[in-house]
Amino acid sequence: MLNRCDFNQNNGFTMLKLAILFAVISVIAGFFGFGRVSSGAAGIAKIFFFIFLVLFVIFLVVAISAGSLVL
Repeated sequence: MLNRCDFNQNNGFTMLKLAILFAVISVIAGFFGFGRVSSGAAGIAKIFFFIFLVLFVIFLVVAISAGSLVL
């Protein structure tokens, strides 16, 4: 039987790590002159960052509201 805690071992920051990874790829590709690769990686990095930001705000609001219900 699987435990729910065993299912996700990456501590929940996968989206932020992917955003940083694609931002680094974008900078390196731009440095070497690959403009299309750089702009594509930058676009993907923006998408991952904004998804992370939206999920963070949603979970923060849920956590605050759940905390006020317990008190």
